[in-house]
Amino acid sequence: AAARRGEGVETAAGAGAPEPAATPSAGAEPEPASAGADVAGPEPEETVPYRGVRRTIGKQMARSKYTAPHVTHHDTAEVDALVEARETLKPKAEERGVKLTYMPFVMKAIVAGLKEHPYLNSELREDDEEIALKNYYNIGIAVATDAGLMVPVVENVDEKGIFELAEEVNDLAARARERKLTPAEMKGGTFTITNFGAIGGEYATPIINYPETAILGLGAIEKRPVVREVDPDDSFIGDEGGEEVVAAPTLPLSLSIDHRVIDGAVAAQFANTVMDHLEHPLLLLDS
Repeated sequence: AAARRGEGVETAAGAGAPEPAATPSAGAEPEPASAGADVAGPEPEETVPYRGVRRTIGKQMARSKYTAPHVTHHDTAEVDALVEARETLKPKAEERGVKLTYMPFVMKAIVAGLKEHPYLNSELREDDEEIALKNYYNIGIAVATDAGLMVPVVENVDEKGIFELAEEVNDLAARARERKLTPAEMKGGTFTITNFGAIGGEYATPIINYPETAILGLGAIEKRPVVREVDPDDSFIGDEGGEEVVAAPTLPLSLSIDHRVIDGAVAAQFANTVMDHLEHPLLLLDS
């Protein structure tokens, strides 16, 4: 943890402390400040280098934003069952030395969505006048580092289990922060996830990792008010049920698409498929 501001500074008079300023005698006129005296203060600005990884990231972001017309679809998944499933599996993961987060579940849900809606797992090749629909599922995971965002890629997500994905994501993220990834580990992605909720926030407008055609942003999983139907069997006598507002864990989703390739209706259908698998995690066993 960072040291508290001011920690370790001598404050008592004595060792290293300045002598107290002399107090002017009563009635004495204060001496005017000299006209040419320097006044200490912050510089009006400072500059930092814009090169290397930061410049590369900037050029890629600009290329994506000004090439692909972005549209962002927002939705929210109610993830009570997902939270419960993760808690159930965590002890088993710990036995294998694996830290189990929600990311592997999201990755498997995304693959289920991509299989049903392949245009979100595609690449537009304008010069060839064609759209390449990819039948493999390589998911990029955006990782915040001191040098900026890096996106290591997990290959063949559809062929891997939850624990295997968790172990691989943790390893790639750790090496991304240490700047130990190889260039090959950041290539070949077909879809990207950015998890800004790990820091804070609910919704955003993520920029597509071009030439991919879609990216999914994850907000923070927190308890929020949701409206649910009341089971008549649990109602008071004479009450036929109805609806009630309860606190439940939810996951905000922000899906940005390349509107040249993907229509808004298809984006909404993809989001519905992903949410269905997150809200019913047993479906992930088939993903």
